[in-house]
Amino acid sequence: MKNFYYLLLVLTLGALSFVNIPQTNIPQTDITNGIIKALIYLPDTVNGYYRGTRFDWSGNMPSLTYKEHEYFGQWFTKYSPEIHDVIMGPVEDFSPLGYQEAKPGESFIKVGVGVIIKPDDKAYSFSRNYIVKSHGKWIVDKKADEVQFIHEVSSLNFSYHYNKTIQLIKDKPEMVLIHTLKNTGKRTIETSVYDHNFFVIDKQPVGPGLIFTFPFNVSGEGRGIGAVAKIEANKISFLRTLAPGENVYCGGLVGYSQSSKDYDIKIENHNTGAGVRISCDQPLQKLVFWSCPTTACSEPYINIKVEPGQEFSWTIRYEFYTLKN
Repeated sequence: MKNFYYLLLVLTLGALSFVNIPQTNIPQTDITNGIIKALIYLPDTVNGYYRGTRFDWSGNMPSLTYKEHEYFGQWFTKYSPEIHDVIMGPVEDFSPLGYQEAKPGESFIKVGVGVIIKPDDKAYSFSRNYIVKSHGKWIVDKKADEVQFIHEVSSLNFSYHYNKTIQLIKDKPEMVLIHTLKNTGKRTIETSVYDHNFFVIDKQPVGPGLIFTFPFNVSGEGRGIGAVAKIEANKISFLRTLAPGENVYCGGLVGYSQSSKDYDIKIENHNTGAGVRISCDQPLQKLVFWSCPTTACSEPYINIKVEPGQEFSWTIRYEFYTLKN
């Protein structure tokens, strides 16, 4: 039965690129430093690959290759541009601004998305598709080895200037996501943001051989922990290949300190020999772990507070490498 599930997952992963692919011309660009090559889908309100209201529209990355290893890709089987999670790569999700205080029909803000209408008194749900009142203004500056995104939003409640640059480091197998959020309004911006890290390393099914390593002893409970995935000392690994429809989830891993040194995560696929190290110059606010049969994700959160006229900056670094035999 285990071999059957593995074969089914391999066939599913191989077929994903042929499932429900959009027929429009997707705005996109390639960047490379001669070591890493990445494909990036660009924000566009008409033809953009992703037009949902959950994730920041900048940074949708369906492919990144290093030494013939593929790190990202399509992990879902159903596609529509408004589905909340039809997105790939190291994409980020900001918590909403002003949702709780807004009345039905009034607006709230999602950084990287725009001004959004609150339809009713129900609690905010990231999986819900909301109506966007204003997408704000997007500016994209493309170069050979980097892409800079600027998103400007102005509303009665919150206004901001958001600058995000995806840059490949010269002569190194490294990528950085450089962010600055400037508060151009009159109210304090207080939010959190996490990087979902939708890794699909070499299109391999999620299972034994895929290992997450942290700089601290980690612990946590949740769906599939102990039965499908194992937490031991500073590592999370998989006891078996996930079956179709199955997932692992821990909403709050613990063990990290308030030091930014603990935002330092390694993901290694020992079946194919590909690895990546993720670090940030900000401390962890929260650490979530989620996986399904096609992707495994550490989701590190940071906290952001920006007073009017001030700005907050943070950088996430990805170091790609191969494992020694």
